[in-house]
Amino acid sequence: MSRALRNIAIIAHVDHGKTTLVDQLLRQSGTFRLNQKMDERVMDNNDLEKERGITILAKNTAVEYNGTHINIVDTPGHADFGGEVERVLGMVNGVLLLVDAVEGPMPQTRFVTKKALALGLKPIVVINKIDRPGARADWVLNQTFDLFDKLGANDEQLDFHVIYASGLNGWACLDLKDAPSHGGSASDMKPLFETVLKHVPTPPGNPDAPLQLQLAALDYSTFTGRLGIGRVLNGRIKPGQQVVVMNHDKQISSGRINQVLGFQGLERIPVESAEAGDIIIISGLDEIGIGVTICDRDNPVGLPVLGVDEPTLTMDFMVNSSPLAGTEGKFVSSRQIRDRLNKELLTNVALKVEDTADADVFRVSGRGELHLTILLENMRREGFELAVGKPRVVYKEINGDKCEPYENLSIDLEDGHQGAVMEEIGRRRGELTNMESDGHGRTRLEYHIPARGLIGFQSDFMTMTRGSGLISHVFDDYGPVKADLPGRHNGVLISAEDGEAVAYALWNLEDRGR
Repeated sequence: MSRALRNIAIIAHVDHGKTTLVDQLLRQSGTFRLNQKMDERVMDNNDLEKERGITILAKNTAVEYNGTHINIVDTPGHADFGGEVERVLGMVNGVLLLVDAVEGPMPQTRFVTKKALALGLKPIVVINKIDRPGARADWVLNQTFDLFDKLGANDEQLDFHVIYASGLNGWACLDLKDAPSHGGSASDMKPLFETVLKHVPTPPGNPDAPLQLQLAALDYSTFTGRLGIGRVLNGRIKPGQQVVVMNHDKQISSGRINQVLGFQGLERIPVESAEAGDIIIISGLDEIGIGVTICDRDNPVGLPVLGVDEPTLTMDFMVNSSPLAGTEGKFVSSRQIRDRLNKELLTNVALKVEDTADADVFRVSGRGELHLTILLENMRREGFELAVGKPRVVYKEINGDKCEPYENLSIDLEDGHQGAVMEEIGRRRGELTNMESDGHGRTRLEYHIPARGLIGFQSDFMTMTRGSGLISHVFDDYGPVKADLPGRHNGVLISAEDGEAVAYALWNLEDRGR
């Protein structure tokens, strides 16, 4: 594989334009012909990703630019999928941090930036959507610098490079006055490519040392079985090579590599060999998991297993025992549900599944409501029928005190809705930490709030702001348990059977549901 090599990840808050930017990098590097039809957000190839317009799974692609092979990882922006972000950052040597030119750094920006800075990576800041009405590049730049400072960035990381871009329109520039929206003539992504080549270091590693390949992600192929994705840290690897699988310092298994695949655009291409620095896919090994090290058979040296933050939210998945059981799904038994959850654990590293005293109930823990909702929706589409309990936060005991997870909540809303929202968050035990008006009828509120106070808040918030509010939150830390939260006001009516109802009977029932 090419020795002129760069490995980068693109990280940002959700909806700040990561996947759209990758589309342009693919097109302008010549990976797609100018006249070739290309879907929008081509990297979001999962059905749920296309429908929701979000990235759920980290994706790998690669482009060739001026003789340099650039591996690009497109990561999720939601903190619920932070398990994906944490792992893939270990494969790269540089990151592009995208920040929206209007919204500025948001809570999830803080989450992924903290992870990147802790790994010693030096981000290149890309202020995206610079042509949006209301763009405020200087304010966003100052906010980003303050964020780096608060997160403990060192002097080298604080001296970051800045690029102004419009991923949608496919241009980037190093100076704001060159932006078409400011009267300039920037027309392509060349400044972004050049900055990556100049300021992202080549991957370290010794190709002549014994093989070390740490797997950061897993995939599955119906033809070749389980696939492992990772970066070769040292040594070389080729098809047919005998290797051992190490879990830190313990040998799990041994085997023979069947295929070695590299990335080129959206294609996975077979390669004759790969060496230190290359991001590759391997097949042929069954006993592999995320974080294991593929080592040289004669000189096996395992690496520490990758750590991922603990789950903060749990729900009970159980066999459907309602009056309407068995009417929708084809997989309904506890054995089928257990097998599906265990299969999910192979690739969903931030998930935790536990048995309970009841054989028909499984306790499933994840990083947030969205994380568990995506799993549920995938299972429903696959034909599983099951019941779920209400979400609960995961408590911890720290120094003898019972503690619960807290989140940083950021809200952007119209001034007219501010009173009702602040009253509701106060009821949910949130503490206001910052309040800032933009002078144009909108205000940003920042809160520190128990995670259980946010359960079910999203729909209430959208109703209170009539769909015009923006909300995002990210896990902060564990803290002392606050007083009980008020319960729901409305009752619920549940139908026990199918059938037709007459209107006057329903009118009499309506009052009971309030």
